[in-house]
Amino acid sequence: MTLAAALVFVAGLVAAAPAAAHEPATLPALDFEPPAAGTYTLQRIMAAPDGEVLGLNGRPQRLASYTHERITLLGFIYTTCIDPDGCPRAYRVFDAVYDTVAAAPALRERVRLVTLSFDPARDTPSTMQRYAGSRARAGAVPWLFLTTRSARELMPLVEGFGQDIRYTTDQATGGRRRELAHVLKVFLIDRSGFVREIYSSDFLHPRAVLNDIETLVLEERAAR
Repeated sequence: MTLAAALVFVAGLVAAAPAAAHEPATLPALDFEPPAAGTYTLQRIMAAPDGEVLGLNGRPQRLASYTHERITLLGFIYTTCIDPDGCPRAYRVFDAVYDTVAAAPALRERVRLVTLSFDPARDTPSTMQRYAGSRARAGAVPWLFLTTRSARELMPLVEGFGQDIRYTTDQATGGRRRELAHVLKVFLIDRSGFVREIYSSDFLHPRAVLNDIETLVLEERAAR
């Protein structure tokens, strides 16, 4: 399947795919027409931060091993999020992108997806395994579900990416506690580990993401 055909495929996939319990029923249509892939440049915004993360097997790994050598779509989530415009929306976009990339020979060996929890106290590797379900696939397109051992390992990653987490005061103790509320951000990272695009909820859509992925692929080819 060519990428052009894949983009047509994803439009139908987004409209027709059944929703899981933590996913919204549909994704809203884009209210703009993305420019053709390769007709624009994605700037190097920043280097993706590195730190220790845990895979589903509970073994520590460096995040950098999942942000290099392939184009990476990375999003922060927490498994108990029920805001339809938050983590469930990101999950559904990732799912549509995965299926489209897997069907496109020009992309499937160039792309990976990473879902990283920012709630290590509750999102243990076993919890992430349940959250991933069948999506923790071992096919040509890796989709990694990661967490961290504790907030100590998490916070440098959160701060390095500029992922917002709000804090409130616990009325019972007067101490600070992490409120699980955040601005939805998803990061597109090139093969060299540089963030090239940051999607908010207004712009997070499979068509926009796939256009940007193809733009990075075309950039790589031109650089050879």
